[in-house]
Amino acid sequence: MADRGVDFSGIPKELRDHLAELELELSEGDITQKGYEKKRAKLLAPFLPQITSVDLPLPDVQQQSSSGPTSGEPSPASSDRSPASPEASGPSSSSGGRRNRSGGARDDRYRSDIHTEAVQAALAKHKEEKMALPMPTKRRSAFVQSPVDNCTPPDTSSASEDEGSLRRQATLSAVLAQSLQSPDYWINRSVQSSSTSSSASSTLSHGENKTQMQPQPQPTSALADILASTRIGNTHTHSLYKHTLQTHNPYSLHAHALVKLTRVRVPVNSRVSTKIQQLLNTLKRPKRQALSEFFLDDSEEIVEVPQPDPNTPRPEGRQIIPVKGEPLGVVSNWPPALQAALARWGATQAKSPALTALDVTGKPLYTLTYGKLWSRSLKLAYTLLNKLGTKNEPVLRPGDRVALVYPNSDPAMFWVAFYGCLLAEVIPVPIEVPLSRQDAGSLQIGFLLGSCGVGLALTSEICLKGLPKTPQGEIMQFKGWPRMKWVVTDTKYLTKPSKDWQPHIPTANTDTAYIEYKASKEGTVMGVAVSKIALLTHCQALTQACNYCEGETLVNVLDCKKDMGLWHGVLTSVMNRIHTITVPYAVMKACPMSWVQRVHIHKARVALVKCRDLHWAMMAHRDQRDTNLSSIRMLIVADGANPWSVSSCDAFLNVFQSHGLKPEVICPCASSPEALTVAIRRPGARGAALPARAILSMGGLSHGVIRVNTEDKNSALTVQDVGHVMPGALMCIVKPDGPPQLCKTDEIGEIVLNSRAGGTMYYGLPGVTKNTFEVIPVNQAGAPLGEILFTRTGLLGFVGPGSLVFVVGKNEGLLTVSGRRHNADDLVATALAVEPVKTVYRGRIAVFSVTVFYDERIVIVAEQRPDASEEDSFQWMSRVLQAIDSIHQVGLYCLALVPANTLPKTPLGGIHISETKQNFLEGNLHPCNILLCPHTCVTNLPKPRQKQPVGVGPASIMVGNLVAGKRMAQAAGRELGVLEEEGLVRKHQFLSEALQWRAQTDPDHVLYVLLNAKGVAVCTATCSQLHKRAEKITSALMERGGLNTGDNVVLLYPPGIDLIAAFYGCLYAGVIPVTVRPPHPQNLAATLPTVRMIIDVSKAACILTTQPLMRILRSREAAASVNVKTWPTIIDTDDLPRRRPPQLYKPPTAEMLAYLDFSVSTTGMLTGVKMSHSAVSTLCRSIKLQCELYSSRQIAICLDPYCGLGFVQWCLSSVYSGHQSILIPPMELELSLPLWLSTLSQYKIRDTFCSYSVMELCTKGLGTQTDALKARGVNLSCVRSCVVIAEERPRLTLTQSFSKLFKDLGLSPRAVSTAFGSRVNLAICLQGTAGPDPSTVYVDMKSLRHDRLMKLWGCLLTLTQTSCLQILPGVRVIIVNPETRGPLGDSHLGEIWVQSPHSSSGYYTIYGEESLQADHFNTRLSFGEPHTLWARTGYLGFVKRTELLGSTGDRHDALFVVGQLDETLELRGLRYHPIDIETSVSRAHRSIAESAVFTWTNLLVVVAELAGSEQEALDLVPLVTNVVLEEHHLIVGVVVVVDPGVIPINSRGEKQRMHLRDSFLADQLDPIYVAYNM
Repeated sequence: MADRGVDFSGIPKELRDHLAELELELSEGDITQKGYEKKRAKLLAPFLPQITSVDLPLPDVQQQSSSGPTSGEPSPASSDRSPASPEASGPSSSSGGRRNRSGGARDDRYRSDIHTEAVQAALAKHKEEKMALPMPTKRRSAFVQSPVDNCTPPDTSSASEDEGSLRRQATLSAVLAQSLQSPDYWINRSVQSSSTSSSASSTLSHGENKTQMQPQPQPTSALADILASTRIGNTHTHSLYKHTLQTHNPYSLHAHALVKLTRVRVPVNSRVSTKIQQLLNTLKRPKRQALSEFFLDDSEEIVEVPQPDPNTPRPEGRQIIPVKGEPLGVVSNWPPALQAALARWGATQAKSPALTALDVTGKPLYTLTYGKLWSRSLKLAYTLLNKLGTKNEPVLRPGDRVALVYPNSDPAMFWVAFYGCLLAEVIPVPIEVPLSRQDAGSLQIGFLLGSCGVGLALTSEICLKGLPKTPQGEIMQFKGWPRMKWVVTDTKYLTKPSKDWQPHIPTANTDTAYIEYKASKEGTVMGVAVSKIALLTHCQALTQACNYCEGETLVNVLDCKKDMGLWHGVLTSVMNRIHTITVPYAVMKACPMSWVQRVHIHKARVALVKCRDLHWAMMAHRDQRDTNLSSIRMLIVADGANPWSVSSCDAFLNVFQSHGLKPEVICPCASSPEALTVAIRRPGARGAALPARAILSMGGLSHGVIRVNTEDKNSALTVQDVGHVMPGALMCIVKPDGPPQLCKTDEIGEIVLNSRAGGTMYYGLPGVTKNTFEVIPVNQAGAPLGEILFTRTGLLGFVGPGSLVFVVGKNEGLLTVSGRRHNADDLVATALAVEPVKTVYRGRIAVFSVTVFYDERIVIVAEQRPDASEEDSFQWMSRVLQAIDSIHQVGLYCLALVPANTLPKTPLGGIHISETKQNFLEGNLHPCNILLCPHTCVTNLPKPRQKQPVGVGPASIMVGNLVAGKRMAQAAGRELGVLEEEGLVRKHQFLSEALQWRAQTDPDHVLYVLLNAKGVAVCTATCSQLHKRAEKITSALMERGGLNTGDNVVLLYPPGIDLIAAFYGCLYAGVIPVTVRPPHPQNLAATLPTVRMIIDVSKAACILTTQPLMRILRSREAAASVNVKTWPTIIDTDDLPRRRPPQLYKPPTAEMLAYLDFSVSTTGMLTGVKMSHSAVSTLCRSIKLQCELYSSRQIAICLDPYCGLGFVQWCLSSVYSGHQSILIPPMELELSLPLWLSTLSQYKIRDTFCSYSVMELCTKGLGTQTDALKARGVNLSCVRSCVVIAEERPRLTLTQSFSKLFKDLGLSPRAVSTAFGSRVNLAICLQGTAGPDPSTVYVDMKSLRHDRLMKLWGCLLTLTQTSCLQILPGVRVIIVNPETRGPLGDSHLGEIWVQSPHSSSGYYTIYGEESLQADHFNTRLSFGEPHTLWARTGYLGFVKRTELLGSTGDRHDALFVVGQLDETLELRGLRYHPIDIETSVSRAHRSIAESAVFTWTNLLVVVAELAGSEQEALDLVPLVTNVVLEEHHLIVGVVVVVDPGVIPINSRGEKQRMHLRDSFLADQLDPIYVAYNM
């Protein structure tokens, strides 16, 4: 709209009035949007040419006019009506009229243009710099907001303006209209100078709103199908098979030197990759200057060394002199106590009105006279003391505390209860009426009642009926409250005192008169005790300062239970026989003009209001042409200490001066719960000059100094004085933190007050009391000023010329970021001055700070309107970031928008800040939009580490077994020795011979039993059965295969005995078996290409499989994924020839190849290693020795049998050692979770082997069912060792929780252990029967990042634990520096190298890259033992000598595995292990089921699986960012929230992070939410 933000001064007054009326009609729904625009255009038509040429002059700061309720205060319902126009619920229209209507429909006339101009100017700076900012991606279903008409708007209305937002409003609209149509405008700037940028709002990437977006060509990929099928085909949450499928994505197996595979090409049009590129471009911009900090290497701590900025303004004035208030006058007829005053008026002026209450429509409901007030209070006092218990055991004694629970709308009952308590000498504690068991802050009110020892509550009958009840009809026990007895105080329940009974009215002393509650910044509610003498003195001081006269009329709009509403409206008014007219909050909401009408009708002399009431009255004043406010001699503005109140006062005066309001009657005042009234402006003489305003520089204020702002009006704050200090009081200004040192005259500090009229203590909390109520200010030298005790008021301000007091903020609204102070109210004002205001509700905005990574970080949370579009919200958020950055020079950490009506409310409708903060930190806020900017506002990260070039220096010199003064880090299993067992091993070097020998010597011994999901043995194999079946397979191979000795044959079988028979059939035939996991029939597109790849890479000449799988390989579905015509020969082994082969092959030497072991690593590499016959038999012998395996033993195996140690246990070990293996295919567990555990119990198994996936499945699925299992007779006390087969750092948390959970079933805690193997050596460690228990060591994560070790016991947040592993017989390990290849000392971190007769003999490579073979399998130390050949495992670890003794009686050298080198993330020059970051992430929120991290172009990406409801998705973003920043000193670049089961996991239970990365970049994850942190 062309006229938006225009100076209307050139337009005649009548026309301005016309326009104002039009706006009011629109906001009240009396006119449609179209009609409004038509009429408005018509009125303005003659002036448009003039207007467009008008320059926008900055109005003079002294004459601002603006208004609005303070943030957090709601506004009247009358302004809540929205026009019934068709547009109201349609898509948001971009017309200016619409924007006008939204936030402050009626206040353009009252808007001070200063603040808005400041914001406009700030945003205009970035007009030219356009840059694409990545909007977050949101799955549409997740946050479908109901249509507008179904949403209840919050009870604060859309039309109420916030204090000071108005003030900034003009600074922000004209320029915005033309320059900031797109959210990209400010990015360059935001990242150059500031701590503002953004991570999230949302693109409608999926779902119904696609119409607005260009259709994106969706890249197709196998992984998308995987994910689709895993979700559709298998809804079981902990599905094992679901995870295992995902390893078979051909696209994500990375190029490796051994097998050159092509990485998935991220499509050029992938939405994710372009967004990441945008994010990177954004982050390349120069940021705000970082704080100078560095790592102090010795202690690994971050040490802050702030370099003082030479330009920081410093206070230059002299030390302040305490300011004294006028002396408190002595008046002869002051009553000796307040009750005495009431007794006097009750007797002498019984007919005089004391209180008039209004009904909801604003009409007088009843008037309570002084006589009635006295008699009812007397009755109540009598009842409390004499009628509640027995004569000997009264319930209440003088001095007991009593809660007063009365609604605001019933002031008379409250007055009677309050004075009744004073007369009975019990101590009233007024509190808010609890509305529900879970009220915001009810726990804290409970703390207050507990600390004050309250056990009795007084209330009215109506209020009691409205309290929440239990089904039995009793009043509910409120959260955190002590047990309460409820007493109803309605007159009919009170007893008339006997003739001789008189209340005891002592002269005011230092005993407590009443307790007023006060909420601290942290949300704790404490009771401030006010003594009887303080109560009386305070009433006297107020009477003197406000010049109250007997019989005056006072209109009170404030809460009469506390603060100014209580002090003026209940206490001082009774002292002076004033007639108080109370206008409750509910009346104000329904009829905002009611207080002005009361002043007019009753010719009131004093009115007691807040800025919000001024504002509402202006909104509604059109209806009241004839109001006259000339009777007012004092308009007390209770929140005049709020820096933004000045605009409300000016605007109100502007409107009502024509109604008789005099400028000098406006009296702002400052108060605090501890010191009561601090200062109040006395009404001026008629026509006297008004006090001057202070125009302060925001920059100066943030450094705590007073600087008059002359240059940059955009960052100025105008404050008005709150008058002089109270009579009889002494005031100082002291530094707000540290010792109470006196400030200088040009320094902002906390106001402290010495007065008889203040609070005396926090009741029941002596510790906190001392720091607040007993402060002795000290001078520069630290010497105390004297003996006088001062009270801290919590107000920040200074003393101006003429001893006028100025307040610029409150301690509880103070946010200290990087040593600079910012006021929450100021930030709210700036945020609310940002257009379009149709995005959020005005009074529903919370600003607080959270401590993250050694500094405070600012968070803003606002309620979003139901009709705001995603783009609007995102645009508004981006603008707010930038405006705050420009005006306050501070970066926002997080900006969150929550749905309407969801922020916790205080009883009077404001926002409960501490509860909001609590929800934010606990992940209970449920935002619908969120923007995080850690990159720009976290400036105190340690400097990235510079890697030093490494050479073999003198420090590494080795002497004997010592390196650099420490013993060398090496460890070995016991000797393999020569076995005297039946001569088996000497006779048979080959497993094929061992099987033949067993078939002859013990043909009927059962080697294998295969179980199904019901635990029934579906197939068994004796030695001779296995041998005969293997022979038949050999015949089939010879007849049908046309194979030569040494050809590779792929075995494609489900887990079972067929696989084992086929393996030995291959050995008998002299061909090389390659076991491959079969494709999943429901998911061929994803799983078949991996099968194809292994077949191609291994150059298999033939495939052995079952008939069903053969049909699948040749099916039409398979043809869609691979070329089925080029399969090698396929032989199905279901139908075998009956003939035996003429002879069985015997290899000429044991060094010949036995089989190939192919596996996909966690980094996405497909590697095949060669296993020779001698390696196979040595490995089996080593396991036999370690686990004491004999033919009489039974072991249970629940593993995938396709590679690594799992394959060895499933297929080889039993044939070698002769023990019986019970085989449980892991996928059967999906059908029957208890299968594995009940098998262990049923067969009384002593040794079992499983994978992490199986253990996790049991822990998650059976953890709650241990009682049921026990009832079914499951007993695990037989289990001696339960070994998890893995190629990673032991997952201690999982193994420990497994042990704890099943301890009740008899599982011994020392039974569970972890094996460790790698590609170069399939089994390095395996916990045996005789070795020492595994021990745990805690390692400091910070030192791990530096490739060093620091073991310590301390705060678990910085620690990661790892468990020692027992090395297999015949294996030697040594820890080596991976760069210098020199050996390291004990307890030093390095790469694990291994030497063992069962190491693999090399990679199976089609390219013959011998260099890599040599590097990984036959490598030498650079010094030490240069002739020994070692194999490099690629894992980091360390060796530590423990106190435990090994089987030989020597101290045990334990090996600890830390993680895989290939997997580590290099960020900021440091090395991070993904598992450490993932552990932190999983701990961040209860709904994170699993997480994975990877990097992309130096950005850390965190993927979290959400196990809760989708509305929690956005809660995870700040929590994940916080925890990674706190614990790892890293900033998360992208947070991706996905469904459970999306993170691909291989059969060993290891996360496939590279697959995940490729799927994410190719936009195939279908995430719930993607946030790009700025």
